[in-house]
Amino acid sequence: MRPAEDIEGTLETYGPAVWRICMLHLRNQADAQDAYQETFLKYALADEKRFEGEEHRKAWLLRVASNTCKDMLKSAARRNVALDEAKAPDPPATDPLEQPESGYREAIDALRALDDPPRTPLYLSLVEGYPATEIARMLDAPINTVYSWISRGKKQLKEALS
Repeated sequence: MRPAEDIEGTLETYGPAVWRICMLHLRNQADAQDAYQETFLKYALADEKRFEGEEHRKAWLLRVASNTCKDMLKSAARRNVALDEAKAPDPPATDPLEQPESGYREAIDALRALDDPPRTPLYLSLVEGYPATEIARMLDAPINTVYSWISRGKKQLKEALS
């Protein structure tokens, strides 16, 4: 297990970016909290994993968070809930980006509505500021495919917002 100082420092530094990835994928605070916690648990237990630098650490965390969210979305338990056991929707988020009056709500909803793969590469490019070469390495995809995803995602986003 990693030292507590390492885990706490990583939480402070990269926690907001991991949280945004979780909210982007899951659209629900409770599920996003589960994915966030699972991501940092995996980080804490991955003591044999060595990082080449802080960008590599951040890329690893974002990739793990994205994969954790995708696994949660594929989960059979998530799909098979009896109607009498279904819970009421969560109350509105306190995140300023989630507030309807913030002006970002429409853009966030449009980004969330995109299919994945364009959604994740577009998020990594526009919000996190990663270049396409880094995104290709993170997603283990050819660079030209990443360029296509980003271009397609921007076009779909533009259509959704116009």
